[in-house]
Amino acid sequence: MRRTARSTTLRTTAAASAVLGLTLGATACGGGTTGPASGGELDGKTVTVAGVWTGSEQKNFKKVLDAFSEKTGAKTVFVPSGDNVSTFVGSKIEGGNAPDVVMVPQVGVIQQFAKEGWLKPLSDETSKTADAGLAPVWKNYGTVDDTYYGLYFKAAHKSTVWYSPEAFTQAGVSAPKTYEDLLKVGHTLADSGRPAFAVAGEDGWTLTDWFENIYLSQAGPEKYDRLAKHELKWTDESVVTALTTLGELFKDDRLVAGGAKSALQTDFPASVEQVFGPEPKAGMVYEGDFVGGIAKDEFGRKLGEDADFFPFPGVDGGRAPVVSGGDAAVVLKDGKNSEAGMKLLEFLATPEAAEVWAGAGGFLSPNTNVSFDAYGDDTTRSTAESLVAAGNSVRFDMSDQAPAAFGGTKGAGEWKLLQDFLRDPSDPKGTAAKLEAAAAKAYGN
Repeated sequence: MRRTARSTTLRTTAAASAVLGLTLGATACGGGTTGPASGGELDGKTVTVAGVWTGSEQKNFKKVLDAFSEKTGAKTVFVPSGDNVSTFVGSKIEGGNAPDVVMVPQVGVIQQFAKEGWLKPLSDETSKTADAGLAPVWKNYGTVDDTYYGLYFKAAHKSTVWYSPEAFTQAGVSAPKTYEDLLKVGHTLADSGRPAFAVAGEDGWTLTDWFENIYLSQAGPEKYDRLAKHELKWTDESVVTALTTLGELFKDDRLVAGGAKSALQTDFPASVEQVFGPEPKAGMVYEGDFVGGIAKDEFGRKLGEDADFFPFPGVDGGRAPVVSGGDAAVVLKDGKNSEAGMKLLEFLATPEAAEVWAGAGGFLSPNTNVSFDAYGDDTTRSTAESLVAAGNSVRFDMSDQAPAAFGGTKGAGEWKLLQDFLRDPSDPKGTAAKLEAAAAKAYGN
């Protein structure tokens, strides 16, 4: 798993790469060039775009770049950045070879780039188009000190619970509407011979996602925002309550396939296989919309029939959460063709650009003007509708907003402490205290 940088995109790509062994010659040779089919306002210009995408994601994004070339006459070059976008971009700027556009998978990296003075504010045209299609929350995540730098183009819906319809039918259960009902469904599944959840405890980021969904629903978006900025301490009662709720699931061997010991030895790809592989060991796996792609591509499951999802249910009467991640396009000041790069962002802000990738698959757009008909299957269409319907209540992955030392480092910070909590969930208050100590150190406050 590629875990240097923290992002849903990296999770999606890494998981798919680990499971599917996807590689592209363009990645191996450092990117590929797309040429225009006809002339246009950018005839003779070359726009260089850097991003983390490999495999099918890179291939499908190049289809978007092809459409831009067709429209403007510009050539485009995609350069794989590797996991650590920040280090990659810094070295390129220092070497005088900065890309024009970077697809950034983390809110914190946009903030870092802005504070370094590396970014150009988005053009009025881009901002106007984005305002017409994006809920204000997406603009907020791309804004630093009241200046709009990052256009969110690709999103992930991380409040989806994926399940085996065959297992549900065998147990005589249906998709639950509340978290309490989710646990009841889980127990019924276990009684029918299949534990409820495959939990990827070996990958700490999956455990942060469990916590974030419970916390957002239970505590609400305002406290979620404050905790994400460390304006609220992790010792707050709302955190202890969420950990207590999560601990009820973690300590129940009927709900966690193989118990905590097995879960801590299960990585994300293996957790998907435990539900949708040839020898299923669980009825459900919680993670983002990208689970469906792996179930379909690797295990031949037909979405909506052999693999399906339901929204992560509301907890204790709270609203059903919608936690998201995403990739934002930014323009670097030091790019050789940054003006042409800004034209690319003007294009990426349009429904037309998003619909190119939506048709290719493995993509969700936060743009409300993108036609749901553009998506290739009903299941992806449903996740897109759910993401858009959440509007301004969508919240970006909390650990992706945190300093990497707390929210994005294997064997440290939140990842390790939640793994310890999975191993022994008997002391939520003690775990909250340890989380606060680690957060205070990482945030410096």
